[in-house]
Amino acid sequence: MSRSSARTTTRSRWVLGALVVGLPLSLLPATATAGATPAPTPSPAPSSSASTSRHGGGWHGHPTDLPKVPVMKGGGGAVSSVDRDASQVGIDVLRRGGNAADAAVATAAALGVTEPYSTGIGGGGFLVYYDARARRVSTIDGRETAPATFTSKSFTDPSTGKALDFTTVVNSGLSVGVPGTPALWAKALRDHGTLSLNRALAPAEQLARQGFVVDQTFADQTAANAARFSVFPETARVFLRDGKAPAVGSTFRNPDMAKAYRTLRTQGVSALYAGSMGRAVVAESRSPHTDGSSVMGGQLTMRDLRAYRALTKAPIHSSYKGFDVFGMPVPSSGGIAVAEILNLMRAYEKATGVRTSALSEADYLHRFSEASATAFADRNRWVGDVPGVPVRQLTSPAFAAERACLFDPAKAQPRPIPFGSPDGRYTSCAPGKAAQPEPYEGLSTSHLTVMDRWGSVASYTLTIEQTGGSGITVPGYGFLLNNELTDFNFTPLTPGVPDPNLPGPGKRPRSSMSPTILLHEGRPFLAVGSPGGATIITSTSQTILGYLDRRLSLVDAIRAPRLSSRNGSSEGAEPQILDGPVGAALRAKGHVLAPGAAAPAVNEIGAVTAIRYLGHGRFEAAAETTRRGGGSAMVVQPSRHQRH
Repeated sequence: MSRSSARTTTRSRWVLGALVVGLPLSLLPATATAGATPAPTPSPAPSSSASTSRHGGGWHGHPTDLPKVPVMKGGGGAVSSVDRDASQVGIDVLRRGGNAADAAVATAAALGVTEPYSTGIGGGGFLVYYDARARRVSTIDGRETAPATFTSKSFTDPSTGKALDFTTVVNSGLSVGVPGTPALWAKALRDHGTLSLNRALAPAEQLARQGFVVDQTFADQTAANAARFSVFPETARVFLRDGKAPAVGSTFRNPDMAKAYRTLRTQGVSALYAGSMGRAVVAESRSPHTDGSSVMGGQLTMRDLRAYRALTKAPIHSSYKGFDVFGMPVPSSGGIAVAEILNLMRAYEKATGVRTSALSEADYLHRFSEASATAFADRNRWVGDVPGVPVRQLTSPAFAAERACLFDPAKAQPRPIPFGSPDGRYTSCAPGKAAQPEPYEGLSTSHLTVMDRWGSVASYTLTIEQTGGSGITVPGYGFLLNNELTDFNFTPLTPGVPDPNLPGPGKRPRSSMSPTILLHEGRPFLAVGSPGGATIITSTSQTILGYLDRRLSLVDAIRAPRLSSRNGSSEGAEPQILDGPVGAALRAKGHVLAPGAAAPAVNEIGAVTAIRYLGHGRFEAAAETTRRGGGSAMVVQPSRHQRH
């Protein structure tokens, strides 16, 4: 059963549930938060006698339960995510007068229910936000942090100095960082929103309590994790059914997660960072309950939780062919790497005299592969949560021009490509310094995009790292804890070369999350991002290039077969590339191709969502057509041909 057919009635259930327990359905508070974008007077809330039919949802004739489709155009604002229920929650917030920040938080919270193996309360993320009133882009860093006791040796065997076994660390309390997601939600609403946290999380609470219909993707992800989930009795109790994945088509309820949302709604995020929920997180991460298996405990303390802050940061800002490109700064490498890839693609055009739009598919992907591998070489050496990251140089066209001078249109550079010297002196065609191996990064994440009727934009990527995170569920609260600290390098990538991504006290691990916003002449143009670990950078960049340079429609730029070259010994490629003439042409140039990131039995890379502002109050929301079961693109007021 597809997500389109499986989840069409869920929203009606949580609306009805809200009516039963007396929760407010008008998500807009009586007065907007000071300094926030003013909203028009909301429509009256539906009464308890309103219809709750399959598509009416009790909203007096509005086409509230929108279909799950990969592209939708219309007015009033837009939401795009991987999940229909979550997109619907965001659309309802926009329809009721909420803005992009309100809808982003509500959508993210809903994804924590329906995509619990990718994101949720126990994880972290990054938000890039364009405030239409201030005409300014800012970011919020909600990345998880390491305990204060962590050192650069925390993931090494003290007797040998060698790295601990990666899989063992993943499935342990040692991998768990301080969750940043609730703090980001609270800060986003406080800085940009009009809703209280109480109201923004109400739909997610009801969705967890009333349940959603299990689709094939959820069942497959559960089955793939069933063995490790069974090690942790609380995880098995919450997510397995008689030790197995829940059946496709069944209703999955998580009353413990509903309790967690209600706790955050009524007590605020202090419940996590200074209260009973936080104590439960600390206790379980330090001494996980197991089936008798030996599992390492972590080092989190309540002091670590109390010290946590979601941080406002200036975005990475670069330019590409008349567009202003805004991305996430350190500890994300996404904004830097996307900027360098685009700069390199422009430098290749100048060096060869051939525009990207005029290339064959094989020649385009050859260029893209060279640019991606080069950007990853520089990212791996220079980017981490440390002082002195040479951001300005890494994102400068002059640095890209120096790095591009070794580009050969007919031949791939040997992998791994050595890293460059972003020192501000770009007068020669010097080879790179040293080649480094590709570090590992988990693949599971979620991305959502929102644009509201006033022109504010949210591009938000959030994660618990691996699919299923650490595998540890917080007793009584129904959410999984992250394994985000395994995004640190356990030991230096190259002996004798400084490594900016080693663990340290209170440090945030480097990430590839790349929430991105493009402005044109100072106005919103495109919001885009993807899950997929290190492939996030390549998926996001390839979508931007496909739309701007390859003259694809937005949904076709998302649908296009993906190549992900991350400066490893081989390059990930989807089957349409791997097994076809384009793959053969790339191999002839010296590229070593291999299957990309693997979902169960499916070779696929990323799961992009995007929204394009069309002007005159109209939007185009787009999402995956097939990857991860297909995404869900929605607008508040669909064009006539897309209405029910």
